[in-house]
Amino acid sequence: MSIAPTPEDKNIARQTRLVAYVLAGTMLSWMGLQWLGGRMGWETRFVFLFDLAAIAAFIWALVVTFRIWRQGKSRRPGN
Repeated sequence: MSIAPTPEDKNIARQTRLVAYVLAGTMLSWMGLQWLGGRMGWETRFVFLFDLAAIAAFIWALVVTFRIWRQGKSRRPGN
């Protein structure tokens, strides 16, 4: 016997997948751009922009993960 997921469960799962994709994509993109910048001899100030973009993506993922955690915590019985 299986219990069908609610629309809220599906929304949480979708948000969780999005965070995972953003984290993986950010890390791979950041590493690739750092490597490419070193090989192409880009100036440090340009490569630093990639660092800032990666930090922004990681902060976004942290905020969304915190919101997902809070949603799950508020749905538990007794809260």
